[in-house]
Parts: sequence; structure tokens; C-alpha cells
Amino acid sequence: MERPGNAIADELRGIDLFETLDPRQLRIVIDSTRVIRLADGERLFDHGQPARQFFHLRSGQLKLFRSSPSGGEKIIEIVQPKETFAQAVIFMEPSGGYPVSAEALLPSVLLGFDNEAMRGVLRESVDTCFRMLASMSRRLRQQVDEIERLTLHPAVSRLAGYLVAQASTEVPQPHGVHLTAPKNVIASRLGIQPETFSRVAARLMKDGLIRVRGQDVVLLDIEGLRACAED
Repeated sequence: MERPGNAIADELRGIDLFETLDPRQLRIVIDSTRVIRLADGERLFDHGQPARQFFHLRSGQLKLFRSSPSGGEKIIEIVQPKETFAQAVIFMEPSGGYPVSAEALLPSVLLGFDNEAMRGVLRESVDTCFRMLASMSRRLRQQVDEIERLTLHPAVSRLAGYLVAQASTEVPQPHGVHLTAPKNVIASRLGIQPETFSRVAARLMKDGLIRVRGQDVVLLDIEGLRACAED
């Protein structure tokens, strides 16, 4: 790990969580921040490892996941650049451990923030504390919605909903989606088997809703996909 460069203050000001800090509080965060570089496939932390940092992804891509005793894997979240994660561990004792594992899907660069230093800042800054709680509340709501989708909707609805959601952020062409993660990773994120993912994609293509070329997906009928996602 390395210390961040001189421009780190401006970068942290651009992160919602830190924008209300005064100069002294921001300096506390900066002094405890480290730059972390991960190769493709390298672990950031393991489930149960003492939780001493939370993170902001500068570039690359990570997966947050849990492994089963049999060797299976369930991906909880795919972390994209400019996202902050693992904030909840700030309020835990380090011995409690991270609730998931994190691994790079691409070569990645992160900022690691010391939990103990951040706890000190939160004791002084009510605004930052509320921002932290709001961020955690949004994440909890998203996870509850995700549980509903994974338990109450069939695989075809999950994939259709995922593609529609990605179309709002990925814009290589009108209603085009570039799958930034491998298809088996997306399948795990949606709670379906890779072979089921392929069958569902083939069904959506047969129905004239999408066209797939490698990692690029063209949404031919986005309204039809939205209707499919709501089934």
C-alpha cells in the first residue's frame, strides 16, 4: 500500500461522504488513507478477516461474495469505479470481521480508509455521521429489493431487469449495454446458474428483445424488456 498524492483532498471532496468535513477533519482522513493496487483475481479481504478499513474504488472492478463449504460462490455485489463500500464495518469491532470477501475482477486501484480514524471524525461531525447512515440505509434498501427480485421473480425477469438497469448507465449506443463483468459473474449476481443465464439470453433473443455479440448487448425492445422484468 502507498500514501495518496497531493491531489487527494480534491478527490475526497468529490466523494459524498467527505464533502461536509472541515479542513482539519479532512486532514485526519487523508493521513490515514492508503492507495491499494490489486491485480486481476487478487483478494482485497476475506470473509471473517478483521475489519479495519472501508474503501472507495478509483478504477477497475471488484466482486463482493460469500463462499459455501462445498466451494460454491454467491456474488453479493459487483463494485464499479467511484463506488464506496464496506462502510458498515466502521460501526463494528474489528474482531467482528468482514461479512463478505472481496476480489478484483479487473486490475483495480482503491483508496482504503482507516476505520478508527473515521470513527473519531464521526464523533465530531453530525452531518458526516448522518451521511454515513443515509448511505448505509440506501444500501440496505437496495439489498432488500434485491432479495425480493431473487426470491419472487423468475430468471428471465431478473436478467431483463438487469439489462434495463444497466442501459441507464452504459451508453455505447442507444439502448446498448456492454457487460463489464463475465457472464458467469453476472449469473451469480442474479442468483442463477451460468447455463440458465445462457438459456434465458437465448429466449430473449428469440423473442426479439435483445441481440448479443460477445459482451455487447443491444436492447431491441426496451419496453418489452421492462414488461418482462415486471412479471
